[in-house]
Amino acid sequence: MYGVITRNEGELTWPEFDSAFYEVKSVSGRAETPQPNAVNAVSCFADNAAARDSPDVVPVSETGERATREQPYFDWAHVCPSHESYRRGLLETIEECTTVNEDVRLDDVGFPRAEYCHCQRCEQAFADSEYDDRFAWRASVIESFVRSVRERVPGRLYLTLYPDPYPGHLYRRTGIDVAALDYVDEFVVPLYDTAYATTYWLEILAKGFVDALSTPFSIELYAVNVDIDNLIAASEVAQTYAKDVVFGYDASTARAALRRLNAATQDGKSYGP
Repeated sequence: MYGVITRNEGELTWPEFDSAFYEVKSVSGRAETPQPNAVNAVSCFADNAAARDSPDVVPVSETGERATREQPYFDWAHVCPSHESYRRGLLETIEECTTVNEDVRLDDVGFPRAEYCHCQRCEQAFADSEYDDRFAWRASVIESFVRSVRERVPGRLYLTLYPDPYPGHLYRRTGIDVAALDYVDEFVVPLYDTAYATTYWLEILAKGFVDALSTPFSIELYAVNVDIDNLIAASEVAQTYAKDVVFGYDASTARAALRRLNAATQDGKSYGP
């Protein structure tokens, strides 16, 4: 099965794709109207606009570093998962999505990195909690948010994971304990590259998630300006290990790859002169 994630409504019904995700809320903070013919995707704790307009929502490390795009390794600004009013806003957005399609996808769930967050909210919440271990407390924060979403999503719940299957890495980096999220119906793992000139690394990571997850998962591939033959090769590797393959943010290239892939699998006839 092949799907697409897109920001363009017109691409949601292209017949080459078996499924479609529509980006309702992006890391930029831009919001769109949920679509009935797609699984609506919500970027949760990545939001450049919120971080710019409300600096108090940004997570901080113990040494005071803010989780924004100005910091090394951050491609976007983050929002602290313990910020209650922001969480309420996310839940309202998710509820709006379910009025047109019962399925929902959550992107960018979790803390930005292992050293976050030490804002006043998190310091007080951790001190008041039953936990002695900060990583366990962080996992409880994320689990409570996802459970709140689960209570509001009557259909299939998807959740995107940071692409690191090494034991303990996902838990310590983001606060996601996949074993505690057994009510998530499907995980999505983005294994992005701008070329896919080689695929051995993709196979290694995909096999790692097979070992790490008991819940079904799909692999999402980046399709923007990628050579079609390379994208086909990557999709064949991904399809070996994942339930589905999703193409990201260039439906035209993805469609061309699928057409070529389908043509190669058809039995043709040759006619002599």
